[in-house]
Amino acid sequence: MYFELRNVDVAYDKVLALRGVSVKLDRGDVVALIGSNGAGKTTTMRAITRLVKPRAGEIWFDGLLMGAHLRRDSQAVRGDLDKLYARFPRLKERLTQQAGSLSGGEQQMVAIGRALMARPRMLLLDEPSLGLAPMVVRQIAQAIASINREDQVTVILVEQNSRMALKISRYAYVLENGRVALEGASAELLHDDHVRRLYLGV
Repeated sequence: MYFELRNVDVAYDKVLALRGVSVKLDRGDVVALIGSNGAGKTTTMRAITRLVKPRAGEIWFDGLLMGAHLRRDSQAVRGDLDKLYARFPRLKERLTQQAGSLSGGEQQMVAIGRALMARPRMLLLDEPSLGLAPMVVRQIAQAIASINREDQVTVILVEQNSRMALKISRYAYVLENGRVALEGASAELLHDDHVRRLYLGV
């Protein structure tokens, strides 16, 4: 197993935000975490990145407990930057602007591009479509699918836009009240009555 959360609990003060959450994915997967506000999606991401310390459970990446590394291959950075501009041409047009002056969609492109410049083996995306116009959401979704397919980057995608998340992921976990309430192949969850009623609005 390439990446795994094993029975992770997270508490804020004395309130349990996650209860025994387990998530698994293989190398090259796109896995989605969906659910309503307060379900535990962002807390799961915060646990993965160690922004909060789990009070129980383990997090494993590529057979080792989570660690970090820095990129040092400066010769290839220019080529990766060119590839980034080809993927997000809008960023090249905005090269002289401060990131804070960009639109919401352009800022998401900057955030994703900045992460890709580290040549990650796994990319964690927390609500990349939040507040964006439908056309920009489609561009971001296409970029995520392209990053996974062409760059062979494993992706964990947290999204409230459940339809988009289920369309570009292979497998998904539905979080409710800090627990995994449902999991399965994304294509199947798109047609699950519970998921359709609560998260797809149909």
